Amino acid sequence: MKPSVVLATAIIADGAKLSLRRHDGHYHIRVDGELLMSTTATASEAQMADLALVRPDAAAAKHVLIGGFGFGFTLRRVLELVGEGVQVQVAELLPEIVAWNREHLQSVNGRLLDDPRVEILMEDVFAVLSRAQPGTYDAVLLDVDNGPVALVDPRNQRIYADPGLKTLSRAMKVGGRAVFWSGSTGEAFLKRLRKAGFVADAIDAKAYPQAQVKTHTLFVADWNG
Repeated sequence: MKPSVVLATAIIADGAKLSLRRHDGHYHIRVDGELLMSTTATASEAQMADLALVRPDAAAAKHVLIGGFGFGFTLRRVLELVGEGVQVQVAELLPEIVAWNREHLQSVNGRLLDDPRVEILMEDVFAVLSRAQPGTYDAVLLDVDNGPVALVDPRNQRIYADPGLKTLSRAMKVGGRAVFWSGSTGEAFLKRLRKAGFVADAIDAKAYPQAQVKTHTLFVADWNG
């Protein structure tokens, strides 16, 4: 068995140990030893961008917000889909994630941090949405914690609760679309989206292209005012 190599570690705000590891050509980030994200399962992250931006019935997006950088696979696909002059903001709460992508993960997607279309915001995406001018974003892609179901940090519930959805809708343009990544299904969240005024649906997604089973869920929510 090939060994796992620890590339970097950090103690984050809540005292947990964050670590970046490489194993058999892939990278993993763990929190207190528990897997948080991996470069082995990224298909659903890229699909978020397709669902948000490949829309023949909508105007081309000019202002996109991504909540959570991770290993940058959502950002990569967004940049493949949008043209020049589009502003893509990425809100990432953990500075270590950005630093490690720059230092250790240039060969993955770390170089995209310096794309002129990209603005990195080192803060909670909820704070970014809260201060946004009404009607700012054409597309919002949220990959925060495990999604609206089975959260690791209960504080992240605020983005998925009714007040958070109201904040999101205020920040979006009429005709804009939000896509939420989730590690599991959640009928209650789909109902909450619709109650908040979104035209919403849940789409099953594969973790990686060759997967036989779709284990992730992408909630697609259109804001029509």
